Amino acid sequence: MIGGDVLATALVVIVVGAVMKMRHPGWTTLSLVTLEVLTVLAVACALGLSRVWHPVVLGQGPDEFNRLGKGLFASVVTLNLSLLAVGTPAGARLWVFVVVPAIALLVFPQRYLLRQLLHRQRYRGRCLLPVLAAGNPAAIRDLIVRTRNAAHVGWRVDAVCTETGMAGPSTTDTDLDGVPIIGTFHDVAEHVRRGGYRIVAITPDAYWTPDRLRRLAWDLEGTGTEMVIDPGLMEVAGPRLHISGVLGLPLLRVSEPAFTGFRRVVKELVDRGGAALLLTLLAPLMVIISTLIAIESKGGVFYRQRRVGKDGTEFSIIKFRTMHPDAEQRLAELADDNEGAGPLFKLRTDPRITRVGAILRRYSLDELPQLLNVLAGSMSLVGPRPPLPSECAEYPPHVRRRLLVKPGMTGLWQVSGRSDLSWEESVRLDLRYVEDWSLALDALILWKTIRAVVSGEGAY
Repeated sequence: MIGGDVLATALVVIVVGAVMKMRHPGWTTLSLVTLEVLTVLAVACALGLSRVWHPVVLGQGPDEFNRLGKGLFASVVTLNLSLLAVGTPAGARLWVFVVVPAIALLVFPQRYLLRQLLHRQRYRGRCLLPVLAAGNPAAIRDLIVRTRNAAHVGWRVDAVCTETGMAGPSTTDTDLDGVPIIGTFHDVAEHVRRGGYRIVAITPDAYWTPDRLRRLAWDLEGTGTEMVIDPGLMEVAGPRLHISGVLGLPLLRVSEPAFTGFRRVVKELVDRGGAALLLTLLAPLMVIISTLIAIESKGGVFYRQRRVGKDGTEFSIIKFRTMHPDAEQRLAELADDNEGAGPLFKLRTDPRITRVGAILRRYSLDELPQLLNVLAGSMSLVGPRPPLPSECAEYPPHVRRRLLVKPGMTGLWQVSGRSDLSWEESVRLDLRYVEDWSLALDALILWKTIRAVVSGEGAY
């Protein structure tokens, strides 16, 4: 990652330097080389100080790209101060505002490609960090399942320590979901030294008092192993979590979700502007789709349905019609074949879907008219899935938190399996989005949506 970022910066600096040299013939070779070297050093320092290359964030979600963006912004300030300190040739002030955006245009795609290579290797069982988990067996089982389902995170639980050295008080099993139990809590530090584990994951257990955790941290010093503690409080991450020390106590602060403020204004502007731009660019495609729908079957081109939006307000969602006109009347006869999760109705081979409709659904083209909903303000480009009123009537109180934000054309559910998800998993993803929302998360979801739509996986 470091080598790629530095090489990309150097390449951009050389190319931009050659262009600027042609526009400013008065620049000497020495002044240009000095400017180029200074730029590479300033950008590298700014990225390093912004912890862009910290192993904890590499390949770990939107925080990686968020730090990269902040690091490049910091490089603008760093570079300007450096140029003021050493003096610059005439016209060099424009240099900063050309070279840094050009670096961003190269570094972001490069970082994404490197990230995909890393994730591909991890899903093949390579480049994984061996983890020793110690704690409650139930919590460890959950950790094992999560790490196997999300191999891109880079964790592989290779060994387990429990309080008794067994899978539970009423069993003599010496493994958890295929992972061997190699000892008790007293043996953790010894096994780390012998086994070379890179991470010790502590899951909630009454045994782990503050004093015992402190002593374990001391025992792990010098091993190069990172100790990670699951507080077992709630599924909240990202910008809402803050760790601070008060009177020598490490306190985990959980701030309220941000549903207003400057970032929400930016999101609203991006939604409206993006919808207007996409409607303009996609107008010819939408005309073609409308024509094909009208040719294949009688009925309107568009399909309107009542959905529930922010704060429980109902609105009419607009989609291209993908079913025959009598689809609603035929729903009752198909009720016993429902394959949907929870209150959702889904069929992989729904006989009510037209041939054109099947193609539209596979590539999510039927959802293009929802850009009109986004432009009108009832939906967002990114957000929870817009539910039906009948679904909302069955929501328990905690699930209604999905309604605190606008529903989206795409979201975590869209890039994580769509219709293949269980009801519980789709709810968990929507709630995670509400709790951990950030502009960087929106940008990452939009990027991943392109891949999900092209592949057509989970859409029916």
